[in-house]
Amino acid sequence: MDFYEIQTDKVQRKIEWTLNLLRTIDRVPKKYFDHMTGTDGLFEVRVELDSNIFRIFAFFDKGNLIVLGNGFQKKTQKTPKTEIEKALKIKAEYEKERK
Repeated sequence: MDFYEIQTDKVQRKIEWTLNLLRTIDRVPKKYFDHMTGTDGLFEVRVELDSNIFRIFAFFDKGNLIVLGNGFQKKTQKTPKTEIEKALKIKAEYEKERK
């Protein structure tokens, strides 16, 4: 929520549109949702608005339930390692608390 709340209204609407897409269609194109290679069950929600690219990490719980983790604005070609590590930490904490 911290990431979402600091975005402009326009970016927030695009994030909401993208998340609604994930909720309503069975086969989401990789353009909007894709598995992060080399991770154990980590996915990224992809949000593009004008020339800006945003990513929100996510993972599955109980089949179709998608849990959102951290988000960031992508400014380089490669996803920052620190953001991936943060997302994996959030996932591990979530799974630990769920047990």
